[in-house]
Amino acid sequence: MNAIVYTSNTGFTAQYAELLGEKLNLPVCSLDAAKGRLDAGAEILYLGWLMAGRVKGYQQAAKRYKIAAVCGVGMGAGGSQIKEVRKGNAIPENIPLFTLQGGFELGKLHGIYKFMMNAMKRTVGKKLAEKPDKTADEQDMLDLLLHGGSRVSGENLRPILEWCGK
Repeated sequence: MNAIVYTSNTGFTAQYAELLGEKLNLPVCSLDAAKGRLDAGAEILYLGWLMAGRVKGYQQAAKRYKIAAVCGVGMGAGGSQIKEVRKGNAIPENIPLFTLQGGFELGKLHGIYKFMMNAMKRTVGKKLAEKPDKTADEQDMLDLLLHGGSRVSGENLRPILEWCGK
């Protein structure tokens, strides 16, 4: 693998990319910066933030680079939504796909993303708050929606590191 390439909106995906870069001893760069630093066809591990099941930047990265694995970073628990993310992004079955829980910071969002997440916070937050028998993941999601925060942790990278043989 030549590098870790990422697209980040509020910084959680960038944090994971940097952590992976340190653990795998690989260069890390944003998708925009990669165009000037990596040759087309370079083999990369791609990380993108999740929005409605879409890994932002994946299609663009897949057109230019050889994707060794994909990691979507969102609000949900790590390892969740794999089928939906794979299908929604047309990620081939032979490419490993991981999902990681990043965090939520409404204040870091702008424009349509802020509007959409505000709406989600109100609707999903209300439904979760009213649900009497919340799972641990649902309680965590409610906490993120209500209070924001980060769930970025090197420990969350274990499945990716194991895939890399580390």
